[in-house]
Amino acid sequence: MKRKYWESYITVIKPITRIQIFLLFLFLHQISMATSSSTTNNNGEKQIEHDQNVLQKHVAFFDRNHDGIVYPWETFQGFRAIGCGIILSSFAAIFINFGLSQKTRPGKFPSIFLPVEIKNITKAKHGSDSGVYDNEGRFVPSIFEEIFSKHARKHPSALTSDELMGLLKANREPKDYKGWLASYSEWKILHVLCKDKDGLLHKETIRGVYDGSLFERMEKEHSEKKKNK
Repeated sequence: MKRKYWESYITVIKPITRIQIFLLFLFLHQISMATSSSTTNNNGEKQIEHDQNVLQKHVAFFDRNHDGIVYPWETFQGFRAIGCGIILSSFAAIFINFGLSQKTRPGKFPSIFLPVEIKNITKAKHGSDSGVYDNEGRFVPSIFEEIFSKHARKHPSALTSDELMGLLKANREPKDYKGWLASYSEWKILHVLCKDKDGLLHKETIRGVYDGSLFERMEKEHSEKKKNK
């Protein structure tokens, strides 16, 4: 059976480029899947607790000066820090900040600097997701395990393409067409980029999307590689 032309194209992309594309996918996936949580200080101002949930950890990684706002140049610096090339980092900075800036600044006039406010990052959330995060944005291991106990039939710790489609159908909310499309795009990209030679998407690969530790680990590994050169 012939593979779709875009799958064939992705297959021939050199490994480092595929990894970089996956990292871009990961950032967008975390933003669209999680839910928000914030706290209030003594002055009545909302603050972000960077240890509060997985989503805010990921976004805060790109807040290089820790002021609660991510500008395009900070997004660029963040992607460079985890080993992405200049072209991908530039694309990510423009694409991500352009797509999210106004969504995270409700009621404010659009800014040419495309700032992304971390406290409002979850306003980009879509429906029909997996439910692996609770209402406070925390990772729920039991729900994560249910993905495999309910849908992984051939291999207990991996999903086939057909099983992945079953998962997506099970998560669909009625008439949530935008959510259906978003979820399908995210999971399909993940499967195409990260499946093994047998077409399986493994549990540990998916866990890396959810557990909130990947960006920090990638920055550390990239930094160590640069030192050893």
